[in-house]
Amino acid sequence: MTSKSRFPNSRLAAVGVVLAVLGVTATALASTTATGQVKARKTSLGTILVDSKSHTLYLFQKDKSGKSACYSTCAANWPPYLTTGKPTAATGIKKSMLGTIKRTDGKLQVTYNHHPLYHFKFDTKAGSIRGEAANAFGGHWYAVSPGGQLTVENRVTHERGPLRRPSSFLGTSHPAFIPGLSGAS
Repeated sequence: MTSKSRFPNSRLAAVGVVLAVLGVTATALASTTATGQVKARKTSLGTILVDSKSHTLYLFQKDKSGKSACYSTCAANWPPYLTTGKPTAATGIKKSMLGTIKRTDGKLQVTYNHHPLYHFKFDTKAGSIRGEAANAFGGHWYAVSPGGQLTVENRVTHERGPLRRPSSFLGTSHPAFIPGLSGAS
């Protein structure tokens, strides 16, 4: 057997490994919690919703009638906040506004005031709000207030258009470099 005949098999094996890694990564991004706890946290945007690890929860304005419009590549960048049970409300959160929807894959996504909730993959630290006002996958993304709406600052910004991102966010990990994101300058 020559090295030329083994090369296609090596390339095929490498492609298989890459696909397996991508599958594991997508699964990890859309991590599921047993209780889907929602908490309130004070930030520069005001008080917003966060998960049990204090990571910001966002709404997607393209979602309609309480149904998610974010799947595939969108969900890889904006992982849905999934749960296996009834979501729980921490202090400052209205229990009556918490709920779930069933996604097309049968998993339960946490909702608040009928808005499906998401994380942003570049919010790697508790309290990070890097996804705020991003224009991605056909709609804008905003942090949610405990009242179930955009925060007061966000409502004003939304009326004027999306926030302009500070130049300090520019770099290869900035959302402007993610396929499907636009308007993030």
